Amino acid sequence: MSTTIKIRNLNQYYGKKQALKDVNLTIETGMFGLLGRNGAGKTTLMKVLATLLPISEGQMSVCGKDIARAQEIRRITGYLPQEFSMYPNMSVYEAMDYLGVLSGLNKAQRRERIPGLLERVNLQDDRRKKVKALSGGMKRRLGIAQAILHNPRVLIVDEPTAGLDPEERVRFRNLLCEIAEERIVILSTHIVGDIEATCENIAVLDAGEIIYKGTVSELTQMAEGRVFQAEISKRELEALKKQCVVTSMLTLGNNVMVRFLAEEKPFASAKRCEAGVEDAYMYLMQGRGGEDGCSYNYL
Repeated sequence: MSTTIKIRNLNQYYGKKQALKDVNLTIETGMFGLLGRNGAGKTTLMKVLATLLPISEGQMSVCGKDIARAQEIRRITGYLPQEFSMYPNMSVYEAMDYLGVLSGLNKAQRRERIPGLLERVNLQDDRRKKVKALSGGMKRRLGIAQAILHNPRVLIVDEPTAGLDPEERVRFRNLLCEIAEERIVILSTHIVGDIEATCENIAVLDAGEIIYKGTVSELTQMAEGRVFQAEISKRELEALKKQCVVTSMLTLGNNVMVRFLAEEKPFASAKRCEAGVEDAYMYLMQGRGGEDGCSYNYL
């Protein structure tokens, strides 16, 4: 059976408002990143993929199953929404067991799967702890455990690392990569670092439209030769920010080490840098904003 998601000419509406515009994607086994700023339409697309929203226009198939067979798609799909909540007064194990019942697993299947999943998400020692006592990162890991309890072929996670501390974020990303070895995992986020650390294939969504689809390395190549770094004064920084997209800056006493985008070397002290994913993403989004490259030339 196919392990591929195919989306063709998808248009999604909320009343008269169009949330998704002519989306075309093919997603294969492994990690797939969906990147975009807040309000770009990522959550709408995730809900369509999870069959929580009926398609307004277009076609979609999940592992060979047409979108019209929504119940069958749900049986092979796990979903961790952006706002995730579970039964606060249940223990971790009780919540997993109850969700197993709702997923149609018999008692023997639940006894077999739940301990292994809790160990996989590093919650085995917390199985008796109440859900309401878990940290944000622990709840996210529990969310992944419940999402793959029925052994789905597709896992959809929407903004999973938002609000997590750096250690939990790394742990969560590593967990997703492990899970993706055997299924499709779709990671929706506005955090470029999460995409850079986990995904090879990505799509960038903006205002409901796919404005880029391909590999991370191909996206990075778009910004090659257009990323510069320089140490400038704070006064000069204000002028630079009016003309260029500044991607990072570090204060050094009275000066600032600044990294920015420009089509050409704008002044003598600027040095070209190797482009990163965040640089490339900002370069792509700069084009969407209709801004020209840096024309700052009087430092």
